[in-house]
Amino acid sequence: MTTHKNLLGGPDPTYLPENEEAYRLLGEESLAPAEVAAKYPTFSLAWALLADDAFEAGRVIESYAYARTGYHRGLDALRRSGWKGHGPIPWSHRPNRGFLRCLNALARAAESIGEKDEAERCGQFLQDSDPEAYAELRR
Repeated sequence: MTTHKNLLGGPDPTYLPENEEAYRLLGEESLAPAEVAAKYPTFSLAWALLADDAFEAGRVIESYAYARTGYHRGLDALRRSGWKGHGPIPWSHRPNRGFLRCLNALARAAESIGEKDEAERCGQFLQDSDPEAYAELRR
């Protein structure tokens, strides 16, 4: 495997570990996101799906709570993976997508309940983490 030195001097990208079993349960087994979140509470994608479902159903406070849970579980996982509070979190890496989706869901729900500062912080965090994620999720 070839590794490339970061020539810009910033931190290296952070890559969360895979959870193949959680993906399998969501996909092949068609388990509901709540069941997957209960079995794998650190799997941010399940929380993101719950947040999206609640938001689409008009349950904004519930969406906010799900998004915040997935966001914090994702922050814990990022720190365990060597993240120091800043630096790239690539959207192209599938395990990072759950955290990034929770971050977007938190921004969306915060905006909906009038938490302007939090919505702006989360939106900026998403853009700083990966502009591709921002473009994909904020459309």
